[in-house]
Amino acid sequence: MHPYPQRRELRVRLPGFRLLLVLSWSGLSILACAFSEPTTAILWTDRPEFALYGEYFNSSQTRYKLETRYYASPAQRLTETAEAPDIVVGNWLKSMATRNLFTPLNRFFSQDRVSKTAFYPRLLDLGNIENKQYLFPVAFNIPAIVFARANSSLLSNPFTLSFEELKALGTGYNREQNGIYSRMGFSPAWSDEFLFVAATLFNASFREADPLAWDSQALEAAIAYLRTWTQESNTSIQAEDDFVFKYCYDPPAKLAASGRILCTYMNSMEFFTLPQESRANLDFRWLAEEDTIPLFEKTVYYGIYKKGKAKKAAAAFTEWFFQAETQRVLLEISRNQGLQESLFGISSGFSALRTVTEQIFPQFYPSLLGHTPPDGFLSPPHILPQHWNTLKEQVILPYLRDRIRQTGEAAPRSLERRVNEWYRINNFSHSPQNAF
Repeated sequence: MHPYPQRRELRVRLPGFRLLLVLSWSGLSILACAFSEPTTAILWTDRPEFALYGEYFNSSQTRYKLETRYYASPAQRLTETAEAPDIVVGNWLKSMATRNLFTPLNRFFSQDRVSKTAFYPRLLDLGNIENKQYLFPVAFNIPAIVFARANSSLLSNPFTLSFEELKALGTGYNREQNGIYSRMGFSPAWSDEFLFVAATLFNASFREADPLAWDSQALEAAIAYLRTWTQESNTSIQAEDDFVFKYCYDPPAKLAASGRILCTYMNSMEFFTLPQESRANLDFRWLAEEDTIPLFEKTVYYGIYKKGKAKKAAAAFTEWFFQAETQRVLLEISRNQGLQESLFGISSGFSALRTVTEQIFPQFYPSLLGHTPPDGFLSPPHILPQHWNTLKEQVILPYLRDRIRQTGEAAPRSLERRVNEWYRINNFSHSPQNAF
């Protein structure tokens, strides 16, 4: 006797039903495969370090994977292609052209998967739109004045340095005879980036508009201050040029260490990627005015793309990356692989997680002991247009350089004219698309 007589009878009498049942299960299986969510998240970034981070994430667990793709401008690429990444990390993500392409991240806070209080508040606020957190800050850099460690006693403050103190120290350091300098403390003209930071601290307020807006009076005040600085400290721009031509063959940090100049400007990433033997003889202060330290505009932000398909994998990487312990391990990997002289901190900057920057960074960068950036001083940039980096390099910095070197009454072309011409020549639209 067959052990399952009823099942056998059903197969014999209703073969059509059995066939239909098999086909139905096959169809469901096909549909399940078609709609199953990918387990590999695609990350677009202009930060090569994320390839290292993705590699470690992939090795730390077996459920999800991260594939990192490098683009010089991931924000721009989002507007030029139908391809859909899952995560985007880079600069200018909050411009009007791209910011509505991301999904809100508030769920990470409400489910305690990422700590809201772990971030520097002002950096986090920049990624918030109408009480929705569209972007998480990743990393930032700030301006520094670097000088020989032997000259540390000349400075009054262990954290910051103001324009007036820098000006006075530079003037007092000069060695001049008959209008010819053999030693010079500092000149604003030595760094275009310093000119821009000065304009920022004078509240020139460059920001995204149609296409760009700024406070003209504040900008003029900054330019006048810098021109006066040169005249009062170093006689003239020509005297500064003569000094540079005669003595400044070595890199600025080496000139400061040797005593030929008192100090030089560089941002935090530049300083902490100097060779260790160079940094050993140098010290630094953060450049500040009225308790404000401006953040470098290339502050790195992180967003999850609305049209991404690997949502769970993207969420898993997000939760993993924004943990202090994860970032401590990433710093340790960087150090063990000898990458610290080419890769500073997290994504080439200070971490946007306060605990990481304030407590963990000094373990890897001992010169930060007692020198970590004061939280309340940090001032993020305004929202800037998508093409800001190129616009700044090709228009803003040359304009500032021309203005402080201006002689006579003939003024250089106005900034308004330069900006408009640049947009026209490059065929960029003035009116941002896809704005909220």
